[in-house]
Amino acid sequence: MKDDNCIFCKLANGDIPTNKIYEDDLFTVILDADPVSRGHALILPKNHYANIYELGDKEAAAIFPLAKKIASHMKEVLHCDGFNVLQNNGETAGQSVFHFHMHLIPRYNDAPNNSTLLGFSHAGLSDDEIKEICDKLRMN
Repeated sequence: MKDDNCIFCKLANGDIPTNKIYEDDLFTVILDADPVSRGHALILPKNHYANIYELGDKEAAAIFPLAKKIASHMKEVLHCDGFNVLQNNGETAGQSVFHFHMHLIPRYNDAPNNSTLLGFSHAGLSDDEIKEICDKLRMN
């Protein structure tokens, strides 16, 4: 199912030209139009899912093997020194296009914009706070 008003649906399904590096029945992988590093790519499902909460089980099962395949190929071809695999859900988390997508970001030792935490800072939670959160989240 596509959303005719979604730019990423149009990119994933070939309605708008892209710098496509891979395609299969479920996904299209394109180079990001505004990359943060050399080789920055997006994995786009061909079906529309706004976020991870809506993502189909078939796509969810297939995306990490695909990310591994593409990242390994990028490391071999681009000779990057590290890699970020990033996926945002919701505006507060940095999602700006509401079509599930995964960023593959090659990192290079000599790049000026490297950051080990990608702009995150540690929350500074106490052991008791972490235990309380763990108790609430534990699934049996």
